[in-house]
Amino acid sequence: MARAQALVLALTFQFCAPETETPAAGCTFEEVSDPVVPCEYSQAQYDDFQWEQVRIHPGTRTPADLPHGAYLMVNASQHAPGQRAHIVFQTLSENDTHCVQFSYFLYSRDGHSPGTLGVYVRVNGGPLGSAVWNMTGSHGRQWHQAELAVSTFWPNEYQVLFEALISPDHKGYIGLDDILLFSYPCAKAPHFSRLGDVEVNAGQNASFQCMAAGRAAEAERFFLQRQSGVLLPAAGVRHISHRRFLATFPLASVGRAEQDLYRCVSQAPRGAGVSNFAELIVKEPPTPIAPPQLLRAGPTYLIIQLNTNSIIGDGPIVRKEIEYRMARGPWAEVHAVNLQTYKLWHLDPDTEYEISVLLTRPGDGGTGRPGPPLLSRTKCAEPMRAPKGLALAEIQARQLTLQWEPLGYNVTRCHTYAVSLCYHYILGGSHNQTIRECVKMERGASRYTIKNLLPFRNVHVRLILTNPEGRKEGKEVTFQTDEDVPGGIAAESLTFTPLEDMIFLKWEEPQEPNGRITQYEISYQSIESSDPAVNVPGPRRTISKLRNETYHVFSNLHPGTTYLFSVRARTSKGFGQAALTEITTNISAPSFDYADMPSPLGESENTITVLLRPAQGRGAPISVYQVVVEEERPRRLRREPGGQDCFSVPLTFETALARGLVHYVGAELAASSLLEAMPFTVGDNQTYRGFWNPPLEPRKAYLIYFQAASHLKGETRLNCIRIARKAACKESKRPLEVSQRSEEMGLILGICAGGLAVLILLLGAIIVIIRKGKPVNMTKATVNYRQEKTHMMGAVDRSFTDQSTLQEDERLGLSFMDAPAYSPRGFLCVALAVLELTL
Repeated sequence: MARAQALVLALTFQFCAPETETPAAGCTFEEVSDPVVPCEYSQAQYDDFQWEQVRIHPGTRTPADLPHGAYLMVNASQHAPGQRAHIVFQTLSENDTHCVQFSYFLYSRDGHSPGTLGVYVRVNGGPLGSAVWNMTGSHGRQWHQAELAVSTFWPNEYQVLFEALISPDHKGYIGLDDILLFSYPCAKAPHFSRLGDVEVNAGQNASFQCMAAGRAAEAERFFLQRQSGVLLPAAGVRHISHRRFLATFPLASVGRAEQDLYRCVSQAPRGAGVSNFAELIVKEPPTPIAPPQLLRAGPTYLIIQLNTNSIIGDGPIVRKEIEYRMARGPWAEVHAVNLQTYKLWHLDPDTEYEISVLLTRPGDGGTGRPGPPLLSRTKCAEPMRAPKGLALAEIQARQLTLQWEPLGYNVTRCHTYAVSLCYHYILGGSHNQTIRECVKMERGASRYTIKNLLPFRNVHVRLILTNPEGRKEGKEVTFQTDEDVPGGIAAESLTFTPLEDMIFLKWEEPQEPNGRITQYEISYQSIESSDPAVNVPGPRRTISKLRNETYHVFSNLHPGTTYLFSVRARTSKGFGQAALTEITTNISAPSFDYADMPSPLGESENTITVLLRPAQGRGAPISVYQVVVEEERPRRLRREPGGQDCFSVPLTFETALARGLVHYVGAELAASSLLEAMPFTVGDNQTYRGFWNPPLEPRKAYLIYFQAASHLKGETRLNCIRIARKAACKESKRPLEVSQRSEEMGLILGICAGGLAVLILLLGAIIVIIRKGKPVNMTKATVNYRQEKTHMMGAVDRSFTDQSTLQEDERLGLSFMDAPAYSPRGFLCVALAVLELTL
């Protein structure tokens, strides 16, 4: 079958091959080899497995997927993915046009690719490179033919290598048969003309022109293949005629690394074309090894010798040039030189020049790099004048950038000169110290920045030019630095006075204003508060003050709240650093939720029940509640609800009784026990946190106060409010008052009658004595009368004192803890007056 295919193919190509159809060499892998066409091939020794030569005839028990005949085969299912097997065709040498034909078989029953069949062309035993043709996939259970047009001309030799690469599916078969060499052009692959070497200078663009003859298929792809295997696609393909076309491969800016062998490759499913290897030759432009030599120097000239005997790079040298420039100058000139010595004219005095030699070889880009430079200096002259044009280039708060005219030959007449910039300014402050400094400029500089100055200062500047031949000083010019943001306000200058809802804050101007202060900005924010009703952190508020206002009163603040204040000054350049301080307002007395004095919840002779409502802390939480009982007296200044006259010293009932005071604390309650309004009975005879709540006396009137206290950081604030008034019980007073008045009137009448009887007896005794003729001691009688009177008055006083507690008016004027010491002397005096009148 294979021979029949070869015969058919030979007949097919007969029309384009006028010579014999017999292949010059080849392999049909039949049992009987054709002695005219010897089969020479070998399998590689270092691949992963070997091609298998099979012979399948009708009736042979073989897989049904394999075609009949003798050929090389690879069963992909027997090998791992990625494994390779190589077969190398015999060494060939092309004396005339020839074509290599081969048949391949790629088939898998399920349509998966068994692997890749690749074809390589190795020239003169060199590197294998990359495949010039490959095919993968499953192409049906049939043989396909491809051609290889190799244009490797004598005396070069080449070998064709076939590679089987197992796919990841590793299913199916790869077959190879009828590898034949014919001495006529291929019909399916184009033949390349001889590819010539390309020579360029380093850094230039190179280009290979691949001319091919034949019919190019639409799927034909053209590459420039480097001997190392790298493929470069064609930049363009131009059809010159229907059987001739040109592929162009440009290489940009080539260097020594791109110097290699290159060949043209065309690839299509029906075959591939391969040209001969051509060399890309990259020449290095010449460069002198030694610098030129100085022979003589003057103020305006230099005489040099080229020194071009030793070079690096490639020749031949077709041109020599001198390149020279100022060592610190922006320009350069190139002069063509015909001799080994050269004189440079019109140079600047005492200027350093850099002189190099340039050599050029043929071709574009053939001029090499400048050789090692010669640094030489001309002679010097005295400066013409001082630098001019001193001006301000940039002004800042702490630095000035100055510029002046560039200095050239007509001014310095020497490049070994020095420019010094001298300046001075007054430091300011209490000492008015003057700062003076001179700075030596760098060579060729015409701009300098004076740093570390003070803002808003006058700086006096002058330039001084010196060289070895003389010195020139310029005029002094005055510049002023710009304003800057002011320095920070000293934290120790912040003084303040906190109150409950306002703070008085005062500060001082920054020690370094750095200009004219235009504004002060004060920001404050609450950051901490003992009052849970205050949201912290609170919103930041900002106020502005004029430059002459260094104080402010902050109002509408929250008591017991810490505020963070920041104070900063501003100039036209912006704000300076802020001074920070924390100030805490004083706490305020708690507030009560009582619009008016409420009615008691209940009342008896000894008790009164009131409603206690929790107070609201202002700046500090409520620490304690107290119920204060006060005996009501007419002459006492009554407290109004919400008044500030509270009970700062909590007194127990016993202590108040001992001190003769009219108020005491009947109960003390923890703040946590009064979270909402609750009733409380005054006089329930209970003890609350060490304070006894004794029963109230029915015959007395009381005022009930509710007091709240807040304690924070050593501060205490009180607030109290009268929440009830208990009057004396009037039902028990009326009978008692009538009996008391009757007793008093009886007592008065008895005293008057007794006194009258005593007087009558006394008068009778006096009359008897007179009648008997005895003198009467009136002084003693008077004394006895006064003693009796005093004794009677004391008795009356004690009697009235005993009875005074029953009188409502007198009871309101006395403390229930005071000892009885008041008596109704008015009634006694009236009685005595009546008695005297009677006598």
